[in-house]
Amino acid sequence: MKSVALPLIALIAFAGYTVSVMLQAEQSLIDFGISLMSRPDTAQVVIDLYLLATLAGIWMYHDARKRGQSALSVIPYLLLTAIFVSIGPLLYLVVRGLQDRRKALTSPAA
Repeated sequence: MKSVALPLIALIAFAGYTVSVMLQAEQSLIDFGISLMSRPDTAQVVIDLYLLATLAGIWMYHDARKRGQSALSVIPYLLLTAIFVSIGPLLYLVVRGLQDRRKALTSPAA
């Protein structure tokens, strides 16, 4: 359960904060993104985040394939990553940890 606790706490906290902010926002997510990209200083941060998101997406894809899952199994996480950056990889880590825990509980003792 240790491998799930930290990403789960971060996922709940960040997703809750994201929902709260989106409910209070005075502009759409697209308008917000356009305004961020209109200045070099904030554009640099956005580009940096999406480079990191791309690396996380590549890792999720390779990790899923290494675990015997199809490439299609990663698509929901990649879509969440494309929109909310952190939520996709955090959810992937939570689900992955729960799958590992389920396998450990159902496999016969060595």
